[in-house]
Amino acid sequence: MDKLYFVVGSQDLYGDECLKHVAADAAEMTRFFNEQFKGVCEVVLLPTVINSETCIADMRKAQCDEDCIGVMTWMHTFSPAKMWIKGLQELRKPLLHLHTQANEKLPYDSIDMDFMNLNQSAHGDREYGFILARMHIRHQVVAGYYRHQKVLEEIRRFIDVARAINFSRHLKVASFGNSMREVAVTDGDRVESQIVYGWECNYFALGDLVDIINAVTDKEIDKKMDEYKSKYVMKTDRIDSVREQARYEVALDKFLAQNKVGAFADTFQDLHGMKQLPGIAAQNLMGRGIGFGPEGDYKTSALSAVFMNLAKGRKGHTGFIEDYTYDLTEGKELELASHMLEVPVDFAATKPEIQVLPLGIGGKEDPARLVFDGVQGDGIQVSMVDMGDHYRIVCADIELVKQPKPMPKLPVARIMFRHKPNFSIGTAGWCYAGGAHHSVVSTALDRRDVELFCKLTGTELITIGDDTTEADLMKLSNR
Repeated sequence: MDKLYFVVGSQDLYGDECLKHVAADAAEMTRFFNEQFKGVCEVVLLPTVINSETCIADMRKAQCDEDCIGVMTWMHTFSPAKMWIKGLQELRKPLLHLHTQANEKLPYDSIDMDFMNLNQSAHGDREYGFILARMHIRHQVVAGYYRHQKVLEEIRRFIDVARAINFSRHLKVASFGNSMREVAVTDGDRVESQIVYGWECNYFALGDLVDIINAVTDKEIDKKMDEYKSKYVMKTDRIDSVREQARYEVALDKFLAQNKVGAFADTFQDLHGMKQLPGIAAQNLMGRGIGFGPEGDYKTSALSAVFMNLAKGRKGHTGFIEDYTYDLTEGKELELASHMLEVPVDFAATKPEIQVLPLGIGGKEDPARLVFDGVQGDGIQVSMVDMGDHYRIVCADIELVKQPKPMPKLPVARIMFRHKPNFSIGTAGWCYAGGAHHSVVSTALDRRDVELFCKLTGTELITIGDDTTEADLMKLSNR
């Protein structure tokens, strides 16, 4: 179970009786949080910080606990912030500053100086906020009474993002081949990726995977085929082609497990030793939370894995997609997003069909793939690009819509969406910001999730949505 450590600040100036009240209130808050976040995260109360030694011990414990995804702090009384400096220097995990207090309302008839001294978060949290600002520590502030629903929702959002960042810091990404030849936006600095996000992005020879593919048994393929038949509609009599995809998925499963890999990228320009480009294999793996990027796009592969982890437990759909083509009917502009094969099965609005059709690229046999229409709902489209001296994330608000007409001759899965605030501003903003043609689309996440992820990882963020104007485009064009 993931843990969120709760560290409460005070001091010994007001005596033992005050500290007993602080400990009791902190314990009650911890009990309440664990009731609210049951099955999501365990909130663990650490000793009250009353000096630098306590703070150092608390932060070291949080930093060294593999199950700890982040730390939530709160100043019950005034807690002189110099005692926090050395402890905060030990912490490299996501930090939430909860600006609250133990009591919701003031006891107007009985309030005295003892009450004032004990319940002075308005004083203590400002002192603490200053030292976080002075030390340039990335953190999230959540303000309000801790039992209010809005506050609980924001803490839950922090827990989700902190869990995803923890997942990110342990993520290994396998690249079979490099980026597609001559393509710029899918490339990036893999060393910097590991420094900033923790992604261990390494190259593996395709031959290493092909050796595993060739060793897959008929029994293993039969088992995978039974899974396909139970989940999907078999709309082809070319069963050998489907079995080839089953063989690839079994092999990829083994490779990922052996190398502890959570995301991978391949390219149709490097398929030596393979009969097909992985279609169903990649789609099915994405349905289980494995990140994927085509044409060697390791950044999208990793980001999709991280955001699928972030969306875990929420209603909605999340995964990789590619910008493809438009319907430019005036006033009703839509985008058809898809890929030549690998659209995540999570986006299926109908039971996916297994089809075997020509690919027209890659020079290999016709691959089996899952074909379906996409889901509907408000969502976001997120792209990560390497700007040379820093990473940038572009997040656009979109609306996934039902396709206006059937597409009986289009042999791939597809989703359609409307750009916000409109087509001209939405797509121009994306282009000005340098957003890629590969992205992560989600109806489970919203802009606030991405904003928090970027804040806690120090990533530049550009947002596009209903609040974006023509004037904003001018600013973007000069950025």
